[in-house]
Amino acid sequence: MALFANRYRTHDLGLLLLRVGIGVMFTLHGYPKLTGGMEAWTQVGGTMKLIGLDFAPAFWGFLAAAAEAVGGQLVAIGLFFRVACVFLLGTMLMATIMHLSSGDDFNAYSHALESAILFLSLAFIGPGRYSVDQLLFPAPRRLY
Repeated sequence: MALFANRYRTHDLGLLLLRVGIGVMFTLHGYPKLTGGMEAWTQVGGTMKLIGLDFAPAFWGFLAAAAEAVGGQLVAIGLFFRVACVFLLGTMLMATIMHLSSGDDFNAYSHALESAILFLSLAFIGPGRYSVDQLLFPAPRRLY
C-alpha cells in the first residue's frame, strides 16, 4: 500500500485527522457544559477545591467548559494549537484528580488520564502542516 510506504508524507495527514476527530469530540463534550449556565459551571468548577482553590467555582467551571468547547474547535482547525492543548491538558488533569479523589476505579478516570496524555503529546508534536497556525505563522524550513 503506497499510502503507508512513506510515513513522512502522511505524517501531516495523520495529524489533521487526529486533530479534527479529537477537536470535534471535545467540542461536543464541552458545549453542553458551556451552555449549562451558572449551575453547571459551579458544579464543574467545584472540583478546584481539591487543589486548594475553593473560591469562584463558577469561574473555574466556565474556564473548564470553554477549554473543552472552544479549545476543541481550536484543536480541530489548528489555531493557537499549543495553547489550546495546554488548557485541555489542565482540564483533563483536574478531571483525573476529581475521579481519583472520589475513589473511582480505573475505568472511571482512564478516559480523562488518556486525554491528558494525548494533549501533552500534541503540545509537543504541534498541529502539522494542514493547520491555521501553519498558514498564519509558517515555520522556517529546515535545511537538513
